Amino acid sequence: MKTDYLEPFHTLSQQRYSVRDYADTPVSKEQIETLLDTVRLAPSAVNRQPWIFIVITQPEVKEKIQRCYAREWLRTAPVYIVICGDHSTSWKRPSDGKDHCDIDIAICTEHLCLAATQMGLGTCWVCNFDARQCADILSLPPHIEPIVIVPIGYAKEPRVSEKSRKPLTEIIRWEKY
Repeated sequence: MKTDYLEPFHTLSQQRYSVRDYADTPVSKEQIETLLDTVRLAPSAVNRQPWIFIVITQPEVKEKIQRCYAREWLRTAPVYIVICGDHSTSWKRPSDGKDHCDIDIAICTEHLCLAATQMGLGTCWVCNFDARQCADILSLPPHIEPIVIVPIGYAKEPRVSEKSRKPLTEIIRWEKY
């Protein structure tokens, strides 16, 4: 079913996985800036780009962030990027007021994860953290919400198992539900 023109993206999508054990190899500021320069090109509702990327590399700040998500594996990542949404600039749909901030942040987060994979880096979406505590640690103003923490680094060991995904027949509907 795959066609040649989709093969590079399909391969990249297969290579991306949630890394939960990172090698003790640093990630340079230049690598992070290159990565985020690519991520900023992600689409957003009405091109509002309601994202703020807080890059965390200092051990004392990382330790504070670890209190928001107390998983031992998180300590192994050399860099955390807390992706925050700016609710004061995000687009709200006029018909019902739906704030698209979370959607925009999800789009740019996946761009980050795929771009990092292309660079040979591993990532993991972390959403199950104490957002209030994180906002306090980072001194965020009320309209800025920490939405996801993405640890970044080199995987200690490559993934050995295949991804578990539903077959297309379970997720596609044609014309109506």
